Amino acid sequence: MVAEVKKQISSYRREQAEATKARIAEAARSLFARDGYSATSMDAIARQAGVGNRTVYAAFGAKREILNAICEEWLRRAGARPLAEQVLGASDPGARLRGAAHWLTVLYATDFDVVRILDSAIDEDQETRELLRGKLRGRNRVMDSLIASVEPDLTVPVADAQATFRALAASGVYGELVVESGWSPQRFESWLADTLVSQLTDGKLKRAE
Repeated sequence: MVAEVKKQISSYRREQAEATKARIAEAARSLFARDGYSATSMDAIARQAGVGNRTVYAAFGAKREILNAICEEWLRRAGARPLAEQVLGASDPGARLRGAAHWLTVLYATDFDVVRILDSAIDEDQETRELLRGKLRGRNRVMDSLIASVEPDLTVPVADAQATFRALAASGVYGELVVESGWSPQRFESWLADTLVSQLTDGKLKRAE
């Protein structure tokens, strides 16, 4: 009986700790988006989250670790990893290439403010730059895999095709077309898919019926 009570108390404390971390990360995300990553202090994050300064440091240790948590939550919300596996599992190469456009659009449409936060943090300290470079390499590996999966159907070298996709995936492209010019994410996805098909396969991979 005592052991069971202790187990329940331990479980409750873990749940409370995770809830506190989530609240801190959400508070930081709103401040990073509004004021910028560099301008946001740990004190400000603590105030926004309604917790003490020590609690923020105990939960994360450094501001870049909050940024990492925000990024990981964004990827989870977007379903980025399982969606990439789903696209790669498609039997039709045309579906895989258009799926690459869908994957990127879902990623950006889920939380584009996080993309902009990551962009704004790129000039921070060495540890933060390393963190962000790691995230970018992870994204690029997925994108390169998606393009490599249709290599037999490409009409350009695979390295050129991968570079083209990475260029079109620059956050400024989505920002200009969707955020600034008012395109819907669906319109962006269709444009990107059509562009990839026309530029990388000379249009031979038609839309699946």
